[in-house]
Amino acid sequence: MTYDELLTEADSIGLLTEEKPLLSADGRIKGRRVAIRQDIPTLAQKACVLAEEIGHYHTNTMDILDQGKVLNRKIERAGRLWAYDKLIGLSGIIKGYLARCRDRYELAEYLGVTEEFLQEALDCYREKYGEHTEVDGYTIMFEPSLAVIEKIGVDQR
Repeated sequence: MTYDELLTEADSIGLLTEEKPLLSADGRIKGRRVAIRQDIPTLAQKACVLAEEIGHYHTNTMDILDQGKVLNRKIERAGRLWAYDKLIGLSGIIKGYLARCRDRYELAEYLGVTEEFLQEALDCYREKYGEHTEVDGYTIMFEPSLAVIEKIGVDQR
């Protein structure tokens, strides 16, 4: 999902998104107002930030700036997981495989996210699913490295 598509989605759920000169963060949400740091250099980076802020809108209504609190860190993680699933998801990993992405760089480029965001998502999925998971006839391996294996039927005459 592109930055422009995310802006449209944010607008459709009543969020006002503006690019501003933020000093201490790439993005912030307060109520229905989202601020994205205006000097973020790429649209992929902006998409990752905006997806996370929309994720916070869907998963949280509290001020979580103090990340020293365990509850705030859990809420932060929920917003990030929402963003990972929105921009990548297990289906995105499979689509990247089908598009013949050969490495993480190509997969990140294909999905329109940063490599760092992709790696964080993969780490999160590994924590959530373990070494591998199965979805829609594919096995996604997270260890020892990312791989997608298509299941083939036993009886192929």
